[in-house]
Amino acid sequence: MASGEVVSGQHGDVAVASAAASALPIGTVVTNGGRVSGTRYPGQAPTTPPFTREELIGLDEALKAASEKAYVRFSVFIGELGTDAVADARAVLLRAPEPANGALIAVSPNSHDVVVVSGVDVADRVNDRVAQLGVTAAVTSFRQGDLIDGLIAALRVMSTAAAAS
Repeated sequence: MASGEVVSGQHGDVAVASAAASALPIGTVVTNGGRVSGTRYPGQAPTTPPFTREELIGLDEALKAASEKAYVRFSVFIGELGTDAVADARAVLLRAPEPANGALIAVSPNSHDVVVVSGVDVADRVNDRVAQLGVTAAVTSFRQGDLIDGLIAALRVMSTAAAAS
């Protein structure tokens, strides 16, 4: 596990909210892949998502490529982590599909925390060194306000390092 500051410093899934399923609005569910999916009533204006369609497609492609390259089920979590960011990231990883074979990059934008945790079956390949490489690769883009590019850079670096291990 590695952590750092954002401002100072088989297939993947994207989890965007840490709210319990019961706290989600009516018409919203958490899919098996960990995504939050919602519907609207006819005539209801859509809310502006934080990322463009192209950014999400790029992240999805990077998750898939990284997972296939390293044989690790990479996931990304963007949302608030509590005072114990590492414990909260571990809890998120446990909710992901195949947590023992997974690695999670968790980003808490408001507290500027980046945490990488890995499952028990891949911990020898996604270790502290690999996690630190990923955080370091992400921080430059994060400082420039580009969260998706930073995550894609981290996934590329981590999957290359984990595949070589």
